[in-house]
Amino acid sequence: MTTSQRTDLGWLLDDLINGLAGAESAVLLSTDGLLLGRSGGLEQAEAERFSAMASALHSLARSAGQHFQAGGVCQTVIELDHAVLFITAAGANACLALLATENADMGMVAYEMNQTVQRLGSHLSVDPRGSIRQ
Repeated sequence: MTTSQRTDLGWLLDDLINGLAGAESAVLLSTDGLLLGRSGGLEQAEAERFSAMASALHSLARSAGQHFQAGGVCQTVIELDHAVLFITAAGANACLALLATENADMGMVAYEMNQTVQRLGSHLSVDPRGSIRQ
């Protein structure tokens, strides 16, 4: 069985949220929905629900890319009445999801999320879950 070396990345998500006007909360997740890190202020259960939703949305976007033969997913953005949800691919089998207010600068949020992903590179990659090899 292979495992990824993991460190607590909550500090990074806090830096992202605190340094970005309009950012409310963020989670780091595996593409199958496993919570890997959360920003402060998010309770564990809420962060796990956020991860599950982000995983489902990222999976749907991946399916659209495959169906239309348009390639992989870089980022998914969902504009809601009072918020904007961003989900960015973050290395192999990982995503960074962020919820921002409706007044947030969407371009700046997307840029800062991509900068965060670039800054950590391989630390954001996780091995896919599967059966245990003997």
